[in-house]
Amino acid sequence: MSLISLIVLSHNKVEHTRRCFAGLLRSPYRPFEIVALDNGSTDSTPELYAAFAAQAEAAGVAFRPTRLDSNRGAVTGRNIALKQVRGEYVVFLDNDVVPRTRPWLERLRAALEADPRVGIVGPKLVYPFPPYLIQFAGGAVTPTGWVHFLGRGEPRETPAFNKPREVQCLISACWMMPRRLYDELGPLDEGFNPLQFEDIDYCYRARAAGHAVLYLPSVEMYHCENVTSGDTPTINYKYVTIKNGLRFKKRWRHVFENEGGPSDKEFHWADMPKRDISELGELEMTD
Repeated sequence: MSLISLIVLSHNKVEHTRRCFAGLLRSPYRPFEIVALDNGSTDSTPELYAAFAAQAEAAGVAFRPTRLDSNRGAVTGRNIALKQVRGEYVVFLDNDVVPRTRPWLERLRAALEADPRVGIVGPKLVYPFPPYLIQFAGGAVTPTGWVHFLGRGEPRETPAFNKPREVQCLISACWMMPRRLYDELGPLDEGFNPLQFEDIDYCYRARAAGHAVLYLPSVEMYHCENVTSGDTPTINYKYVTIKNGLRFKKRWRHVFENEGGPSDKEFHWADMPKRDISELGELEMTD
């Protein structure tokens, strides 16, 4: 079996990381390693890392943590972790993502192996509260450069979002790619630091190099979007999103203007209610 490297970044929000790590150990696939990077957390994340090392070893999982003294941004953090991976396949995983589909690693890997054209494959992301509505079922980009989360707020059983298909982009909350794609394309563009649009840009880079980006609904992952009571206070998300959105548009306008994405009239961002992590119960796994 091929070694799979899971890159998990964390900056505070230790309870999310705890759930994420616990869910990863319930994954049956072996071997995999967790390349964990603590991006300057000021909560008890370092203590969690120290305690988790023994749990991972007992479960037959290599746990290789790195701690930075300050938050250098998600893009730089992932690039640091990318230099450390040993696996044939690489997974980006946000620390607020927990597996719902038990054989998630097997299915993502199989999708890459089944079609050599595929460079990046990502799952269906669902909210972790009943009825587990869709958070992300692949990404689309309008001809003016708006990024649309397909399926957001829809029932997870909706037929339109239960078919594998090539998409314009995925988000790095969870995706898998072969190590050879990183070797070919190089690191994420740190001009998008601290976060936002670096993953969309990487998908466009992959597609420009002749690789397909695939949405795979047979894999479902819980994603705790809007669960925490607040975001990282040192990041102005509105400013960063606008700035990085303009950077993405300038670079790829010649592509998305002509690739037949949905119109702006079809663009709708469903307003989902905010939930607190204390409301989360046990997150079940399914086969």
